[in-house]
Amino acid sequence: MAITGGVSVIGAGTMGNGIAHVFAQAGFKVTIVDVSLSQLDRAVATIKKNLDRQVAKASITEEKKTTTLSNITTQTNMIEGVKNAGLVVEAATENIELKLQIFEELDKYAPKETILATNTSSISITKIAAVTGRAGKVIGMHFMNPVPVMKLVEIINGYATSKEVTATIVELSKQLGKVPCVVNDYPGFIANRILMPMINEAIYSLYESVAGVEEIDTVMKLGMAHPMGPLQLADFIGLDVCLSILHVLHDGFGNPKYAPCPLLVNMVAAGKLGVKSGEGFYTYRAGSKELVVSEGFK
Repeated sequence: MAITGGVSVIGAGTMGNGIAHVFAQAGFKVTIVDVSLSQLDRAVATIKKNLDRQVAKASITEEKKTTTLSNITTQTNMIEGVKNAGLVVEAATENIELKLQIFEELDKYAPKETILATNTSSISITKIAAVTGRAGKVIGMHFMNPVPVMKLVEIINGYATSKEVTATIVELSKQLGKVPCVVNDYPGFIANRILMPMINEAIYSLYESVAGVEEIDTVMKLGMAHPMGPLQLADFIGLDVCLSILHVLHDGFGNPKYAPCPLLVNMVAAGKLGVKSGEGFYTYRAGSKELVVSEGFK
């Protein structure tokens, strides 16, 4: 089963522009759809900046950059944005109500043969598929951040996802230069089912004064060969996103081991969300790559 038509990416945020980038660079015609024109402009500017970085590193040519950018268009109207799509990849905020609403609209406006994929990192594919009339054509396509750099695509089968659709998305991921891993639809899938309890335990270790921020991250970096410590990684992901995924795990399994640490809950309530807000376990300043522990944890 081949994709006929272009690729539409719903959402022009960090994940959306990254997904659009890799599809366009692989030669696909891509439409980025977002209700915000300013967000779309920022997305295209980000893609151009990342392509410039690739040219500077000689990983692509100037001609390839130009071709990639020419493959990208933007659209604020959902109907126009998906009418010619062979594949839609939804990359909106990790919010179940929003995703269900989007998939109801996609089912109405996208051609009946179009595959509908979601970049969700934890929300049930089966639940999302249930609001459409094409559950067999709904699948999870979970890219890792930053999308142009990270090789993994976690492909999640919903209860009704057809084998043909899964095979198509696996081959498509390979065309993008990614490594696909197929998993089944249970809370957190594989990546976050394993990662989030580790991050949560690191936060508990800080909360219980077992060790400080730098000590916890150093142990995991030097002792376990992780490129980034769990607290720094939580900041990078977004503490609000970590909390949301832990709620999905806790609600889905009913197991207290997935209950989010009270410190994480309080930090999100206080607006300390990590890199995106300028402060989490570390403090982030524009133009600086220095890792500075936040005042409250010194």
